[in-house]
Amino acid sequence: MNVNKDLAPSEKLSHAVVRGMQEKKASNIVIMDLREVKNAIADFFVVCSGNSDTQLDAIADSVDEIVSKELDQDPWHQEGKNNKEWMLLDYVDVVAHIFKKDKREFYALENLWGDAKIEAIDDGA
Repeated sequence: MNVNKDLAPSEKLSHAVVRGMQEKKASNIVIMDLREVKNAIADFFVVCSGNSDTQLDAIADSVDEIVSKELDQDPWHQEGKNNKEWMLLDYVDVVAHIFKKDKREFYALENLWGDAKIEAIDDGA
């Protein structure tokens, strides 16, 4: 996924989040475009799965590092670093959700925000 200068700032941010996830081999990455969803709390959710506590930490650190380096942004809020089942990096317009696989199925964000446009990212990208 290349940085396109014509993209809105929140789109650029969502793509940087994806690159951070891909860097640590996150699986089942999806970008949920919430811009046309009534009462949405962000422009985009970027959701992925990881296999272990260590991988979840690595994915979160990678997202933080790439977004900071490319866009000079730090998360406004973070959650889940201690429980290691679902980690959240909130950049206000874009929220990164990093799940263990079973927790992702339990929370089912893709179903909860069913009106969102969902773009699946190829794991081999």
